[in-house]
Amino acid sequence: MRVSIAAVGRFKKGPERDIVERYLDRARKMGGNLGLDIGSVREVPEAQSGGVGERRLAEAQALSRGFADRGVIVALDEHGEDIASTAFAELLADLRDDGVPETVFVIGGADGLDPTLRDRARRTLAFGRATWPHLLVRVLLSEQIYRATTILAGHPYHRE
Repeated sequence: MRVSIAAVGRFKKGPERDIVERYLDRARKMGGNLGLDIGSVREVPEAQSGGVGERRLAEAQALSRGFADRGVIVALDEHGEDIASTAFAELLADLRDDGVPETVFVIGGADGLDPTLRDRARRTLAFGRATWPHLLVRVLLSEQIYRATTILAGHPYHRE
């Protein structure tokens, strides 16, 4: 199963981008033996005009381009379900085992995700009750994807 990230906003070169790439590279190396093809981050620009609703809708439309109809969307949203790392790994394994060809994790912009995109998601997840900057969510998500691969592989990276 292909695992990818679609996100609003563009990372400039710097330590945050480096961290995301480091975790995704590690996940790629570990995921291949697990039936997980870890893709990259597809970035779309932040919408600049209109009100909050118009910006969210424009960003949702941009994020939606390129989604495979047969794939699964998992939305990252501050009002989503807060799950443990082991449950995150089980989610990936279950989707893979169900024959889902692609899972796309979607991260909205500063105004969040448009409800039309959030409603299309099979799951909506949060990284705790705190509000995180949308660019930092990529760092958290990439680490969780890597952690999930280590959990599924029985690697000692994850400790409980």
